[in-house]
Amino acid sequence: MEHISFVGAGPGAPDLITLRGQARLREADIVIWASSLIPEEMLGWTDDKAVLMDSAEMTLEDVLLVFENNPGARIVRLHSGDPSVYGAIQEQISWCEAHDRPFEIVPGVTSISAAAAAVGRELTIPEVAQSIVTTRVARRTSASMPKGESLSGYAQLGGTIAVLLSGAHPQRIVDELLSEGSKFSASTPAAVVVRASWPDEQVALTTIGELVSTISDLGAKRTLLVLIGEVLTTTDIRRSHLYSPSFSHRFRSRSEPGTTSGRAKRRANRTVH
Repeated sequence: MEHISFVGAGPGAPDLITLRGQARLREADIVIWASSLIPEEMLGWTDDKAVLMDSAEMTLEDVLLVFENNPGARIVRLHSGDPSVYGAIQEQISWCEAHDRPFEIVPGVTSISAAAAAVGRELTIPEVAQSIVTTRVARRTSASMPKGESLSGYAQLGGTIAVLLSGAHPQRIVDELLSEGSKFSASTPAAVVVRASWPDEQVALTTIGELVSTISDLGAKRTLLVLIGEVLTTTDIRRSHLYSPSFSHRFRSRSEPGTTSGRAKRRANRTVH
């Protein structure tokens, strides 16, 4: 019985899939992919004989039927981004476990990583933000949000927030970010990234107060990600302890500022053949 591979396709660019993900696509007999979220170019990694199925028109039951009817096939369930984040794979995993079907999860580059790259900023800066919250606002799917998990609640903590799957509700995003007790204000920096890493990627730096108009100007509601936090624009950067001469750890001894540690000197003096 062959494995079912839940593969993260990454944020969109075909070359941002992992090497393991590429290998699984090359080996696959059947690939179930979401055409609305994954560019068709990604299928260029597949064999010409592979059966390609678009999950955009499939229900969970349709997908599970493919699993059930093809126990000897190498199946790739190709998800956008990383399948463990809003990938809806747990119900598929539960089926695999209930039917003793081997499976694996192949991680993928998240849209958050791609958005940070597009903006050109680190999302965790010492003394500015050391936490990243990934969340969304819900309307039609509000029943799936656990009690206590809300954007307004996370806004009371500050840090960096990534809001996914919420482009259709920009005013709701603003209202929750600026709710009572929030660490944010209308002037807090924000970034809107549409279709991160795709050829038609759009990036707009703005503020929470201008977020609604910014999203409206971009004209996008889907494949849209909002980043919130001071890390997006701060110039008051505190040096990280990680590479500070005065900070030691198991791989590097402490040294005086302006000098190079003994191990680093030895490595620098090595001749590369």
